Amino acid sequence: MDELLELERAAEEIGTLAAGFGLESGGIQFELCPADIIYTFGAYGMPTRFAHWSFGKQFYRLKTQYDYNLSRIYELVINSDPCQAFLLEGNSLVQNKLVMAHVLAHSDFFRHNWHFRFTDRKNILEVMALHAARMREYEAAHGRREVEIFLDACLALQEHINPYPWLARTKEEESKSEPPPTGYDDLWVLDRRETKGPAPAASRKNPPRPEKDLLGFVMENGYQLEDWQRDIIAMIREEMRYFWPQIETKIMNEGWATFWHTRILRELDLPEAEAVEYAKLQGQLLQPSFMVLNPYLVGVRIFEDIEKRWDEAPEAGHGREKLFEVREIESDMSFLRNYLTKDLVSELDLYLYKRVGSSWVVTEKKWEKVRDTLVQSLNNGGFPYIEVLDGDYGHRGELYLKHLFEGRPLDVLYVERTLPYVYLLWGRPVHLETVADGKTTLFSYDGKKNSRQVIGEG
Repeated sequence: MDELLELERAAEEIGTLAAGFGLESGGIQFELCPADIIYTFGAYGMPTRFAHWSFGKQFYRLKTQYDYNLSRIYELVINSDPCQAFLLEGNSLVQNKLVMAHVLAHSDFFRHNWHFRFTDRKNILEVMALHAARMREYEAAHGRREVEIFLDACLALQEHINPYPWLARTKEEESKSEPPPTGYDDLWVLDRRETKGPAPAASRKNPPRPEKDLLGFVMENGYQLEDWQRDIIAMIREEMRYFWPQIETKIMNEGWATFWHTRILRELDLPEAEAVEYAKLQGQLLQPSFMVLNPYLVGVRIFEDIEKRWDEAPEAGHGREKLFEVREIESDMSFLRNYLTKDLVSELDLYLYKRVGSSWVVTEKKWEKVRDTLVQSLNNGGFPYIEVLDGDYGHRGELYLKHLFEGRPLDVLYVERTLPYVYLLWGRPVHLETVADGKTTLFSYDGKKNSRQVIGEG
């Protein structure tokens, strides 16, 4: 009971400090949970979601690392309204103070970064719960194994959606681009015939232009899909759109939360023992990695550099104002492109590397090359950019996809394991054009076997 009272007092003090810095969290519900609950939420991504074996696999991995003291989830925050944050039972008081300050900054980021402006924060928990209930109904009606196999295929392609559908013109919008009907339409038609000749036959190509939303296209046009299967695809697309802004702002979001928890805890009057423990926690959080980019470290260093540079500019004193502007309008790609400087690349010791034989070798340390490669790796959330070119390839109802190659080849083994999932959803042979070994190559799956053929130079 004393621990809960301490946490409540700490939460109130941290909330006051955060508001004083200009953070707007909109209120957060904190809940103290045992490890099993925290790691279940971490594996599923939400407190309520449909069941799938991949979530169980993720839970086992996370929980095993926790049990063997290899790693732990200190905090888990859900972008809802209000935000829900889960604190791990067994955390020390200073650990939970750090977590609460960190979460308050996350909540501020969720509320103000433009990538999240269309997220249904108010209803997302209810939506996820409804999806889980519908999935259970389909399992009862069609068999758990049948639903699981179909989910395997959907989840293998879940990143291949259009995360921002409002940026694309819908069929309804396209129809609105035609002039409204009038009493003189026959005259306009006659005039067009006289000036332009016969009207060309309407194109039947489907889609009429390259389509990024692979799952959406399959949902609408799949040959053998039943209504319940189309509904499952719709649910996966809706949930992925919720998670997509978090994918595109991982470095910024963690950097923003680290920047502010650091400043908030500096203002707290920590006892000596807590101050020492906090210093150790902060050191672990910001420890560089040889092989993986640490988003906490890179993000917070960039934000610190922005504040410093704008405070030292000719019109000094605008560092804090610039921070809030960057937090609002950028994504990870633009954040790195615009604010990862030569000095920061050197300070953070960032470099490019690749495997040569049995060793990993540093291949590049020029700051612009490092920055540009990092930015490129974040394109489309770090996933391959694949478009639907033809839903009736060869006039046989086959699906033709194209990978927009940008210098990063696809994993051939992954391609050959994923195409059968596309076939399962589409119902007919599927083809994927990409560049492999410097040559334009067409990978195909006909329902029985994978094949490939070179169709040109890359």
